[in-house]
Amino acid sequence: LRVNVGGQSYRLDGRQLACFPKTRLGRLATSTSRGRRLGLCDDYEERTDEYFFDRDPAVFQLVCNFYASGVLLVRDELCPRGFLEELGYWGVRLKYAPRCCRICFEERRDELSEQLKVQRELRAQAQAEEAEELFRDMRFFGPQRRRLWNLLEKPFSSVAAKAIGVASSLFVLISVVALALNTVEEMQQPAGDARPVLEHVEVLCIAFFTLEFLLRLASTPDLRGFARSALNVVDLVAILPLYLQLLLEGVTGEDPRQGKGSPREHDLEAVGRVGKVGQALRVMRLLRVLRVLKLARHSTGLRAFGFTLRRCYQQVGCLMLFIAMGVFTFSAAVYSVEHDIPNTNFTSIPHAWWWAANSLFIFIWGEIKTETILGRLFAFLCIAFGIILNGMPISILYNKFSDYYSKLKAYEYTAMRRE
Repeated sequence: LRVNVGGQSYRLDGRQLACFPKTRLGRLATSTSRGRRLGLCDDYEERTDEYFFDRDPAVFQLVCNFYASGVLLVRDELCPRGFLEELGYWGVRLKYAPRCCRICFEERRDELSEQLKVQRELRAQAQAEEAEELFRDMRFFGPQRRRLWNLLEKPFSSVAAKAIGVASSLFVLISVVALALNTVEEMQQPAGDARPVLEHVEVLCIAFFTLEFLLRLASTPDLRGFARSALNVVDLVAILPLYLQLLLEGVTGEDPRQGKGSPREHDLEAVGRVGKVGQALRVMRLLRVLRVLKLARHSTGLRAFGFTLRRCYQQVGCLMLFIAMGVFTFSAAVYSVEHDIPNTNFTSIPHAWWWAANSLFIFIWGEIKTETILGRLFAFLCIAFGIILNGMPISILYNKFSDYYSKLKAYEYTAMRRE
């Protein structure tokens, strides 16, 4: 059987091809119908009785060797996707490859798929959604919404967009500083409330964040994509606590923060009624800490860090498992040899958890110290385990973070040049 693949001619033994009748060349060799044979090839030269195939000759060399030896060899320099596509065309299955070649090939294929997936996700993070066709299809204020979207989502599209990005970052920093100063005793009024100046600063920042969020919501071309965005969820969480606080104050008819006062200064019934609202308010205040995550919208490093945690969730989970295993094991061991010592701090295994966690990562115990020889031996083993633990998964996460950060910066630079 004469075949021509990619401009190279081959003479193949029809008996060897017939041994694999389910393959393309096997069907070509065993078929007696002229029409069926012509349907299996791209072209046919009747004068030379030669069948033509417009396929990759490099892969066909391996296919020829397969028909001759019954073993499919795999070359490392071939693209995994292209190789599988060629094998699918010729009807040759990967199971005919030796186990060693198949394992190496599957590893390279999985690695390539992972890299392509990472590149797609990084490119989606680095580039603001163009959606030009969505803006053109808008019925109301399409061009105006497009300009507003570029102004808010593309800081390199114009000087005004860059100024808005800088202003947004400054407001985040100012709100975080005001949040921290609210907890300083010298900056508070005698009743325990924040000074009016700090309250006004926080209200001003929340007003800016609210306006920014509403403008993004009004100009987005894809509401579903807007709702699925993690950065938009962070923006919403950053502004909700203040409005929930105002709502709670309006429902109760008085400031819930006054529930912290002495019972002698308040009516007992009012304190009991406001106390539950105060607990809910403390949770709302805790959410204000998430406001700092708004910096991720303007920080490549923070986005790369979050992307690293998402992509390396298995390594992070494994690290948490190792930490939990080390804390529980060494705390139980130290408690077993230290709990009989007079005035010991190891009164229970949960009390020893803090000591074990410090020994794994900080190596500073403070007032919690071991007294017995076995206890000090366990402390040494705990520190050694912590050193090993810090050197293995952390290095993997750091390498991933460096790789993702460099790729994200490259995509952002490409998007900036395009704009």
